[in-house]
Amino acid sequence: MAYNNNHLVIMAGGVGSRFWPMSTTEKPKQFIDVLGVGRSLLQLTFDRFKGICSPENVWVVTNRSYKDLVLEQLPEIPVTNILCEPCRRNTAPCIAYVSWRIKSKDRNANIVVTPSDHIVTNCEEFKRVISQCLKFTSETDAIITLGMKPTRPETGYGYIQADLSSCSPRNKEIFRVDSFREKPDLETAKKYIQNKSYFWNAGIFIWSVNTIVNAFRIYQPAISKIFESLQPVYGTPKEQEEIDLRFPECENISVDYAIMEKAEEIFVCPADFGWSDLGTWGSLLVQTKKDLYGNGVIGENVSLFDTHNCIVHTLDKKKVVIQGLDGYIVADDGNKLLICKLSEEQRIKQFSSDNK
Repeated sequence: MAYNNNHLVIMAGGVGSRFWPMSTTEKPKQFIDVLGVGRSLLQLTFDRFKGICSPENVWVVTNRSYKDLVLEQLPEIPVTNILCEPCRRNTAPCIAYVSWRIKSKDRNANIVVTPSDHIVTNCEEFKRVISQCLKFTSETDAIITLGMKPTRPETGYGYIQADLSSCSPRNKEIFRVDSFREKPDLETAKKYIQNKSYFWNAGIFIWSVNTIVNAFRIYQPAISKIFESLQPVYGTPKEQEEIDLRFPECENISVDYAIMEKAEEIFVCPADFGWSDLGTWGSLLVQTKKDLYGNGVIGENVSLFDTHNCIVHTLDKKKVVIQGLDGYIVADDGNKLLICKLSEEQRIKQFSSDNK
């Protein structure tokens, strides 16, 4: 496997505000220091691929509104590697666009596609898994998706059922996919985690550029024709203009439906490296180091009294004192303060839209 042919694609176009008040539609969670470590989730994603591919081979696909944020947070990557979607069309058109763009530069590219807003706690194990998957896809026509070993009956994730009866002859840690399952209800999720063949779908994909381009040609010919036709303009001043014109023609469809559930050479690599998609304040509490009373605190000047099972997030230098709360979110961005029951956090979207 040639290191110089390894490419990283970071999908960073999400506009969600689940971590309001820190995250907003103007600055979504991927650009926020959610963990209080001095780096945004986007920057942490970039950091954990150091040694796997060079900054020159890192690509970010984002909303045009966030291009300046990407430039500010990732000055190491070429500005020409920041691809701007003119509108939202889900992950399949996003991946198709960047795949043809990479192919125009490197016909032997080997690609990892990852969301920008997930976290990984064991980066060394992550690098080991990604490296072995890249080796596998560089030698085969396989598409690999990572399957996270579930730790609880989670209803917020999709699942992958693996055929664990036999591993790949090339790698004993890689198995064929039996099926993809939608986000389940609680009872179904409980059944899944009792069966060792089910894994969380992390939305991280590994493939060669030729494999994924050919998959689009076979299973999504309408999308492939659009990006095939744009080959003369890739890397030229006309690229953005043509993308703005043609990208909206793409069907709004995820890569799971467009490719993964149709292609034949689909494999899963079960892994365990402390993964979370940080979709909720509750998931942040799970990932945060907790005190004896189950509280997770991100911030240096916080004092808790008679307080249990809370997530507190404040990067402002003001003193914060909390007494008598149980199961709450307390989040302060300096201008806005959120105090909300963890059990009611689905209402945060309403708070954020009413209190921009």
